Amino acid sequence: MTTSTISKNVFWVFARMSIAVYGRFPLFGALRAAVGVLCREGRYLVIHRNDGRGLSFPGGLQRPWETAEQALIREVREETGLEVTKCSLKLCYYSSTDIPVNVTVFEMEVSGQLRDSWEGLPCWLRIDDLRRDLLTSQRRILEVVEVAG
Repeated sequence: MTTSTISKNVFWVFARMSIAVYGRFPLFGALRAAVGVLCREGRYLVIHRNDGRGLSFPGGLQRPWETAEQALIREVREETGLEVTKCSLKLCYYSSTDIPVNVTVFEMEVSGQLRDSWEGLPCWLRIDDLRRDLLTSQRRILEVVEVAG
């Protein structure tokens, strides 16, 4: 078993357990998350998640001391290898689909080369291809992207 395979399996277990536990016992209330939307030539950057939950826009949970922008920059770098060069607020919403979370969504510009991570494989998909497999908690983002697009 390769290190990459072990990392992916660890992420699968960690993600699934965290969601199951926090979804039932949200000790700290609603968490905060930052997510980035990037569209190029009609395709959106998403992560095919290694935890088997489908697709998500790049981003993740904010650390207690981070702003939403700082979390976005860190998470996009961790998940894709890309550096956020510019971001603008697109939407804020609350979701309790998996865990209680306040989501801040940014439209972003990036530089660098895509790479995969232990969390998943980045890929470019058209909006119609996202509908079926996008995390339920992020479907609200699609509504806003379609209206703007």
